[in-house]
Amino acid sequence: MNAKRLTCILCPNGCELDVFVSGSPTAESIRVEGNLCPRGNGYALEELTAPKRTLTTSILVRGGAQPQASVKTTDPVLRELLPKIRNVLRGTQVDAPVAIGDVVLSDVAQSGVDVVITRAVPSATAPCPSHPTQV
Repeated sequence: MNAKRLTCILCPNGCELDVFVSGSPTAESIRVEGNLCPRGNGYALEELTAPKRTLTTSILVRGGAQPQASVKTTDPVLRELLPKIRNVLRGTQVDAPVAIGDVVLSDVAQSGVDVVITRAVPSATAPCPSHPTQV
């Protein structure tokens, strides 16, 4: 029987899980200890078979009041796809203005997940609403 220690990230408790696996990891072949809620069992199984993560990063904004905008995947993606998605985003630029929730890329790296803006960036040439220009 193999043992592995994981920290569950599904809720703020951050339970330290002791996962015991007999053979290949399946719902029947693992035993999880240390979880305060039943979600720890599912997390442990997913982490052993197909771990997923939400990717957060930033991309370049052309003509923006700031040079970059933060972005994230709309759902967790397979951890093995993260380098490919990062490479795609490294070469991605958008034109200002951008708003929170704008889709930058759909189905990035054939993951079935979109990448969206998480920080609005106004155009560098747009007047600031709190400081209107005099006419």
